[in-house]
Amino acid sequence: MNATWREDPALRDVLAAAETCWINPQMKSFAAVADGLPVKPEEVDDAADRLDRFAPLLRRLFPETEGDCGRIESPLRELPVLREKLSWRERVPAGRLFLKLDSELAVAGSVKARGGIYEVLKHTEELALEAGLLRPDGEYADLAGQRDFFAKYTVQVGSTGNLGLSIGIMAAALGYRVVVHMSADARQWKKDLLRQKGVDVREYDGDYGKAVEQGRALSDADPMSYFVDDEHSKNLFLGYAVAARRLAEQLAAQNVTVDDGHPLFVTVPCGVGGAPGGVAYGLKLLYGDNVHVFFAEPVQCPCMLLGLATGEKDGVCVQDAGLTGVTEADGLAVARPSKLVCDVMEHTLSGEFTVADGQLYDDLRALNAAEKLFIEPSACAAFAGYRGLAQFPAAQSYLKARGLAGKMENASHILWATGGRLVPPLMRKEYLAKRL
Repeated sequence: MNATWREDPALRDVLAAAETCWINPQMKSFAAVADGLPVKPEEVDDAADRLDRFAPLLRRLFPETEGDCGRIESPLRELPVLREKLSWRERVPAGRLFLKLDSELAVAGSVKARGGIYEVLKHTEELALEAGLLRPDGEYADLAGQRDFFAKYTVQVGSTGNLGLSIGIMAAALGYRVVVHMSADARQWKKDLLRQKGVDVREYDGDYGKAVEQGRALSDADPMSYFVDDEHSKNLFLGYAVAARRLAEQLAAQNVTVDDGHPLFVTVPCGVGGAPGGVAYGLKLLYGDNVHVFFAEPVQCPCMLLGLATGEKDGVCVQDAGLTGVTEADGLAVARPSKLVCDVMEHTLSGEFTVADGQLYDDLRALNAAEKLFIEPSACAAFAGYRGLAQFPAAQSYLKARGLAGKMENASHILWATGGRLVPPLMRKEYLAKRL
């Protein structure tokens, strides 16, 4: 590995585990790079259509989706009270502030409900069509009665927590045997919840990468097993990408314009990269250069930032940079990024912000006090992007270089809340009280 990147001034604070802003020097106009990306718009169309076909099945299996007619979707909520409080406490950018509450998604209570559930459904469709249990124009809801058929098959996944929940809950509801391989930093309550659903949870002393490695090997050895590969799966990515077109409907309903004079800034917490990458790609398809997507990662675990900034992609891990990979943000505790996501984000991501663990809990308390909302500490990483746009010189330079500085009064900011609904009440109290 060429380690000249260690001398890069733009990475000085990253290597020191300090909060920082990194602007992507390789970013280009989306129109100029879209055709060369490994993901295509028609693949997102196909994913959206598949989710619509499965809506009747989801309604039958999960009554909580009835109100949305089998669509697993979350609210977009404006945060006027929090924005006002932040505006006098610290520097924040002008414009409207919203929280995309994937923390409230039905079934799995996190953004992983999008990609994880989509991949299980796609696999289910393929098996059912091949076995003659389903016709392309058939009744998808009837698959709920095929538990004996699906019980012959196993679905496996490696996870720090939330992806395991989405895969485990969805696959178990259909009747699959499910094995979730979880890293040591996964929260105990997530392991307990999966076991209550009948999922075989296997724990590993190592990090997320070790859990994925073991899960992949065990699944590959079983011809009746399907492995959901968070590091490489295009299906996961596509499930996340569908979120953008649904967000567009919500923005229109709240009179939010996105165009050259009304920029949209979106910050998404990032672990291995699948969820934020899919969301970012979907948004770029809709809004092109008028949307500016940033990822947020813990100071000790900025794997995507390192992968992109060094050009090494999945060839570098956070330990190569002298960082520990240990963080309170369990959902973001990933040492090495997805190459697929790096390939898509290399010229499309605006940049990254890093956040200290203690700040996650401070932002959680501020959100809860101002708006009576609860999200997981990992999800609070998104606040780093909102503050950072106003506070870091690199971010200010980004705005000036793109002619955005004079348009911020008309801007909208979306923080993507990635998880929270399934956190037990006692754990919520513990999170809200925790100070680092």
